[in-house]
Amino acid sequence: MAAGSPDFLTPVLVFCGAAVVAVPMARRAGLSAVIGYLLAGAAMGPFGLRLVTEPATVSGVAELGVVLLLFIVGLELKISKLWTMRVDIFGLGSAQLFITAALVAGAIMLTGQRWEGALLIGLGLALSATSIALQMLEERGALQQSFGRRTFAILLFQDMAIVPILALVPLFGARPGGDVLIPTLLAFGALAIVIFSGRYLLNPLFRLLAQSGAREVMTAAALLVVLGAAFLMHAVGLSMALGAFLAGVLLAESSFRHELEADIEPFRGLLLGLFFMSVGMGIDFALLKQWWWALAIALPALFICKILVVGGLMAFSGSLKTDALKAGTLLAPVGEFAFVLIPLIAATGLASANATHFAMALAALSMVAGPFAVKLVDLYLKRRRVILPEADLAALADAQGTVLIVGFGRFGQLVTQVLLSRGCAVTVIDKNVEAVRNAARFGFKIFYGDGTRLDVLRAAGGGSARVIVLCVDNRQGALAMADLIRAEFPLVTLHARAYDRIHALELMNREVDVVMRETTLSALELGRETLLALGSDEETADATVKDVRARDHQRLLAQKEAGMMAGRDLLRTVPVPEPLSAPRSVAQPLNPEAAEALTGRT
Repeated sequence: MAAGSPDFLTPVLVFCGAAVVAVPMARRAGLSAVIGYLLAGAAMGPFGLRLVTEPATVSGVAELGVVLLLFIVGLELKISKLWTMRVDIFGLGSAQLFITAALVAGAIMLTGQRWEGALLIGLGLALSATSIALQMLEERGALQQSFGRRTFAILLFQDMAIVPILALVPLFGARPGGDVLIPTLLAFGALAIVIFSGRYLLNPLFRLLAQSGAREVMTAAALLVVLGAAFLMHAVGLSMALGAFLAGVLLAESSFRHELEADIEPFRGLLLGLFFMSVGMGIDFALLKQWWWALAIALPALFICKILVVGGLMAFSGSLKTDALKAGTLLAPVGEFAFVLIPLIAATGLASANATHFAMALAALSMVAGPFAVKLVDLYLKRRRVILPEADLAALADAQGTVLIVGFGRFGQLVTQVLLSRGCAVTVIDKNVEAVRNAARFGFKIFYGDGTRLDVLRAAGGGSARVIVLCVDNRQGALAMADLIRAEFPLVTLHARAYDRIHALELMNREVDVVMRETTLSALELGRETLLALGSDEETADATVKDVRARDHQRLLAQKEAGMMAGRDLLRTVPVPEPLSAPRSVAQPLNPEAAEALTGRT
């Protein structure tokens, strides 16, 4: 045992040491952790310092990092949410894959390759690096943003396309048709097993294990579920990551979801870093040196092609140009599946050895260059002066509503619905280009314009409107608009949305007629529903909420006159002895510590 320990510990120490050195250096340089892992792998691999001479022995284990990453992503997506993404998955995803593959295949055919091999290599290079894209989206907290969700939808379609792409290899290689049919049937059978197990077996299993009280057993069970689904998918020729993702989606509504995520997260981070290192180890510097001139042309051409295709499709389907550019750059690196598909193409003789070796080198180089490209695009977008479109003042001249609403976000939309339901003439302006575009898709007519500009307010009818309603979610912007409107249109009735109590007081000091904190009514309504759940009748609940709202308004007026600590006697801090059916305006005094904690937060 003692003699064997150093052999076991050496690679572990090498990997941990490389991560500890490379990742902080990459972070300090303002780069992604992915770049640090890739460069560390290239440095210690067989084509670098040769600290690790057999990358293949690492890559099998390292691929589990991608598997665990997809499982955690699946936990965040319920089936209902996945269904709402179906247009992006099958629309954007299929268009991106087929258009990119066709363009790349056409370029390959110009070198004299057969169309079958060119098409398969084109499909392999059209796929994107799931691990890199998701890791960078996660680092930026962009996975829940619009472009992040659409990027993920394309990646998900690519994973699902692996089965038919694999089926094309023996088909083009003139093998018997049974070689295609049987794997396809096995693939559907494996999917059915995963779905059935996820819906009917996993929750009872975790409930039973939770009763044992052994935390390590829950961790083992979580790994068993993820790795079991991945192994089953791999056994029938599907992507291991797809199996893990399905397992995550099926457990997304489970009461054990958060515990599973906490159990898996440490393994996911370490193994994903190991995966990126294994990719870096596979970079053959001798091959890069031999074909440097061709790769120097092919790599930018491939990136530009994929960025234009993805960006064009996303921009055409409603995304902002900046979001389309970011998504295209994230999807530009070639995916991990290329390292499985291209050797199969070479084995069937559908393409020459030089073509497949070159495609492998291009795929590996793209994975290294991808994070750098993303960083360059981030810097470009950050330094580029964003030129917003000018408001069309001529178009605004025709929009003379009795109510002018500034801001068409989640708050302004509901205000507009109330007014339109009573036939009020409403003019809406918003300086968010995407909000204007999305509103038009739903049939709303709103105008682009900045409410802090006097010429825009005048053109939109601010001088003739009976009421102006500020629904913007920008605290300072709302205050600036209130100052401008009170100075230029002193007779207009002015209503405003407030972020919190302090913001409400600032607006009241600017003589805004009606100020509504954005959480007030929803919080009161939730309190009412809770009283009903506890057994109160509706009359009592309504009276109690009315009393609390009245006291809160009195306290707000007191604070406007005498400062934040005024009106403390109006706060109720302990239950009143009387039954809820007789709510009173008498409140227990609030101790100074509690008052300080509440100041400005409600």
